[in-house]
Amino acid sequence: MERVRLEAITWERLGDSLADWLLDLKPHDGSSWPRVAFDGAPAARPGDLAQQVADVLRARGRAALVVGTEGFLRPASLRFEYGREDVDAYYGGWFDTGALWREVFGPLDPGGTGRVLPDLWDAVADRATRSPYVKLPPGGILLLHGPLLLGRWFPFDLTVHLRLSAGALRRRTPENEHWMLPAFERYESEVDPGAAADVLVRADDPRHPAWNG
Repeated sequence: MERVRLEAITWERLGDSLADWLLDLKPHDGSSWPRVAFDGAPAARPGDLAQQVADVLRARGRAALVVGTEGFLRPASLRFEYGREDVDAYYGGWFDTGALWREVFGPLDPGGTGRVLPDLWDAVADRATRSPYVKLPPGGILLLHGPLLLGRWFPFDLTVHLRLSAGALRRRTPENEHWMLPAFERYESEVDPGAAADVLVRADDPRHPAWNG
């Protein structure tokens, strides 16, 4: 990880550069919809970068749909079955991967409908969101953001990982969420997302990112 050469960049230039890359991105499996991951702990705010890239893409005439995995949490009865601060449950059981496959990735398979459900579950109210489906036109790009996305066999065509050092992750994570930190340590050990991702963004200093582009 530490041997990866990173270059300083502004967030604005980073968003523009990633959008340029995505305009030429072709799905590996012949799908009509490129699928992109923005992976990172909540403290790294991967959704902000995903939204920024989507805005640039739309300004350039390309449809883009931003989906966050926080909209695909399992019901509280399943997430908290072993307690509200169970690290193993958070790592492997909080997110409804089956629903993501069914409602997000399945419709974007080759020959799919492009009809994607942008979210399924309201974790605060602990009930279904009842959001309408969104039709992503052929050539439109899915930008999925959230933590612990890599190593799950999702059919991404490009992956971006926002990395925080252990110290930065602890500093930028609210104290009442520090119980989650061992899950990210395990993720680093088992998946090594910085090496697995196509694009690595170091986000320790939120004002001065760096990347391997």
